[in-house]
Amino acid sequence: MVRTIVLRAPGTNCDVETAFAFQQAGAEVALVHVNQLLRREQRLVDYQIMVIPGGFTYGDDIAAGKVLANELKLKLGEDVMRFFQAGGLILGICNGFQVLVKAGFLPEPNGGSPRLTLTNNDSGRFECRWVHLVVNESSPCVFTKGVERLYIPVAHGEGKVVADPEILPELNVVARYTDERGDTSAGYPHNPNGSVDNIAGICDKSGRIFALMPHPERHIRGTQHPQWTRLGAKQYGDGFKIFQNAVRWAKGL
Repeated sequence: MVRTIVLRAPGTNCDVETAFAFQQAGAEVALVHVNQLLRREQRLVDYQIMVIPGGFTYGDDIAAGKVLANELKLKLGEDVMRFFQAGGLILGICNGFQVLVKAGFLPEPNGGSPRLTLTNNDSGRFECRWVHLVVNESSPCVFTKGVERLYIPVAHGEGKVVADPEILPELNVVARYTDERGDTSAGYPHNPNGSVDNIAGICDKSGRIFALMPHPERHIRGTQHPQWTRLGAKQYGDGFKIFQNAVRWAKGL
């Protein structure tokens, strides 16, 4: 059985939905508070998949995800790296994206200064809407194999990806915001936050650390699509493949 740890902290609010998505994909899931890792009541090495779900950890004080990022980097950094070096998968969703970048695990683990961060949406407000994504087929990302397009929701106030122009060509961009026709240069509201190059998700060069701002766990069933009564419901929502891919890959560890 593939064991998945969904990491919680004060302010996390998408942990149950994320756990359910992994359970539906066939994983055994544990909801674990970060303090349980700090007290050594739980160990990352006992799991194959680590997830940092969405929410507003520690109230997004200082900046979104910054406090939890500091805990992971300064108190659990060696544990996370051992987990990764043993072959584990790491997924960050929304607040999890912010955490992984600010902790220095993306764009590359132990890559020094990331020269990339997430900041306030250009709209100056919280954006909650459904978005179209196109997936980079040449990306090494384990989670998106066989996925070409995604229609899933966003819900964030600090989702704008900004980066040093020099590192943009080096980024492993997994997903970009697009309009209904697939235009990856489409502006607001298709790109809900103003991210450079319409970036919605990135991974490291191994493809085993993946983070995205939209929420795949909110579209794992066809009836979660906002127009399912008009268009007809598929068995699975667009986001479900991400969880299936992760579990399928982890079974080989």
